[in-house]
Amino acid sequence: MSKQISLQEAVSFIKSGMTIMVGGFLGLGSPQRILDALLETDVKDLTIITNDTGFPDKGPGKLIARHRVSKVITSHIGTNPATGEQYHSGELQVIFVPQGTLIEQIRCAGAGLGGILTPTGLGTIVAEGKDIINVDGKDYLLEKPLKADIALIGASMADEEGNLYFRGTSRNFNVMMAMAADLVIADPKEIVKTGDILPENVHTQSIFVNYIVGK
Repeated sequence: MSKQISLQEAVSFIKSGMTIMVGGFLGLGSPQRILDALLETDVKDLTIITNDTGFPDKGPGKLIARHRVSKVITSHIGTNPATGEQYHSGELQVIFVPQGTLIEQIRCAGAGLGGILTPTGLGTIVAEGKDIINVDGKDYLLEKPLKADIALIGASMADEEGNLYFRGTSRNFNVMMAMAADLVIADPKEIVKTGDILPENVHTQSIFVNYIVGK
């Protein structure tokens, strides 16, 4: 059964106030078509979970530049002036998370775990308000899972069943995000017949993907 939907159908699932994961690393592997289509709607007040906020015209930074985001959970904002400006003005809430911790929090949500214990961030502002757990005489921060209503991920290739292949480093956060959201929509550059992607090249299995955006 084909999981293909139109761009308009894809963005119809996204409502104001939702928590959205957006895959990609500085725009590479981001669901660019879905983000562009989302800007044609009036959806706003989104919470975005993403590795970085990209650029004003690329990746999830598009949504921030157009004032559609009220909160972002991320590891880096330095490449997008719009993020910094809105953060300093108080318009945008930014939760900074070390990159390794961020991906582990997402992985925990996908695996059904209660969180991770990490020494990263101890003694810094990252630790403020968080539980510190001592294991065998060593302190760790308890970082809780991060889950989203919808994950929007980019893919190099999808088959009709929703199996995904990511070329090179475009894999980045996409694979983990596909496991950590209630609904997953993939934006592939190419769609092939089921079976055309070799099993060893399937990076995200179709069971994790609800829909793929057609051409």
